[in-house]
Amino acid sequence: MDRDLSDDDSVVDLSFEAESPPAPPAELLERLPSCDWLLQGGGQQIFFPPLEAPGRPLEQRCWSSFMEHRVPMVTEEVAREALLSFVSSKCCYGRAAAGDLVIQELKQQTLCRYRLETFTESRISEWTFQPFTNQSVDGPQRGTSPRLWDIKVQVPPMFQEDTKKFQVPHSSLVKGCHKCHGRGRYKCSGCHGAGMVRCPSCSGAKRKAKQSRRCQMCSGSGRRRCSTCSGRGNKTCATCKGEKKLLHFIQLVIVWKNSLFEFMSEHRLNCPGELLAKAKGESLFKDESTMVYPIVDFPLREISLASQRGIAEHSAALASRARVLQQRQTIELIPLTEVHYWYQGQTYVYYIYGTDHRVYVVDYPERYCCGCTII
Repeated sequence: MDRDLSDDDSVVDLSFEAESPPAPPAELLERLPSCDWLLQGGGQQIFFPPLEAPGRPLEQRCWSSFMEHRVPMVTEEVAREALLSFVSSKCCYGRAAAGDLVIQELKQQTLCRYRLETFTESRISEWTFQPFTNQSVDGPQRGTSPRLWDIKVQVPPMFQEDTKKFQVPHSSLVKGCHKCHGRGRYKCSGCHGAGMVRCPSCSGAKRKAKQSRRCQMCSGSGRRRCSTCSGRGNKTCATCKGEKKLLHFIQLVIVWKNSLFEFMSEHRLNCPGELLAKAKGESLFKDESTMVYPIVDFPLREISLASQRGIAEHSAALASRARVLQQRQTIELIPLTEVHYWYQGQTYVYYIYGTDHRVYVVDYPERYCCGCTII
C-alpha cells in the first residue's frame, strides 16, 4: 500500500540537477542506521514490489467478423498517383516515366502486424551529493526513511517513457568534502601553487634566442601569470564549489520504460521488412490491460504463436527487473502491392505499402543523379 508523505517526508524533485561528480569513499557514508535497508554493500540497489495477481485470461473470440474487415484494394489509378506523388518529392526523379508508364500487373497482399507493448516501472537507490550551503538537513534524526516503493510519485501517461529522480526523506547527512579535504580550494596543477609559469615565448630565458631585446610577452621577467588559476595559485573545488562540506543523501531513480515486441506475418513480395515495420496499418484488434493474455485462436496461426512468444519473452525479461504497469497488444492489417510496369521497352517494379500508400522504388528509369534516397 502506498504511503502518503507528510510535510516532513516531502519528496524533492531532482530531475534537472546536473550529474554528480565521482562518489566519495564508501567509509564516509557508513553510519546511517535508518537507511541500512536501502543500500546493502554500497553502490546501486534495485527494488521491486511483490508480483501482482494475474487477471483473467482472454476469452474465446469469434474472429470471423474481424477478418471480414478489408483495407481498400489498390487500383491502377491509385498506383499511378502514389508513384507520381513519390517522384514529385524527389529532386532528381523525372515525372515523364511516372506519367507514361504502362502498368502490367498488380500483386496485392494484406499482411498482419502484431505488436505487444509492456510499460514498466523500476526503482533504483543510490548515494549522491551536492554542496552544503547551510540548508536544512533532513537526516535520520527526523524519522525513518520510507521504503522505496512506499514513496508515491506521479506516474506519466501509459506507454510514455520517462525518468525522474527524487531525494529519499530522512536520508541526508553532512560530511567534509572528500575532494579538497574540507578546504574548499586545492593547489593549481598548472603552476603547482606558484601563480606564475615559465613564459612560453622565451622559455624563461627573458630574451628570445639570438635577440638582444627582452621578451615582450613577459616584459623580460621570464614568467607569466598562470592562466589556469588566474595567478591565484589555487582553484575553487569543483566538487563542493568552495563550500568545504557536502550534503549526502540517497537518491531514488525511477525509470518508466516501454518495451516493444513486433511480428509481421509472412509475405512473398520483395519489400524491405524495415519499411513494413513503420508502415501505417488498419487496426483490426486491440487488447489493453494490466496484464494481457496470449491470443490463441487467430485464423493466422503465426500471429497466435507470435502473441504467445512475445508475452513469454516480456514476462521472462521484465518480471525480475521491473513492475509491469500496463500491457497492450494490437493486430493491424498492412496492405502491400507489387506493381509491375513497362516503360520504353523495359519492365520495372515498385511497391506501395501501408494505408497511406507509401512507395518503395527498386529501379526508377528516370533518375538523374545519386543525391536522393529511393525510400
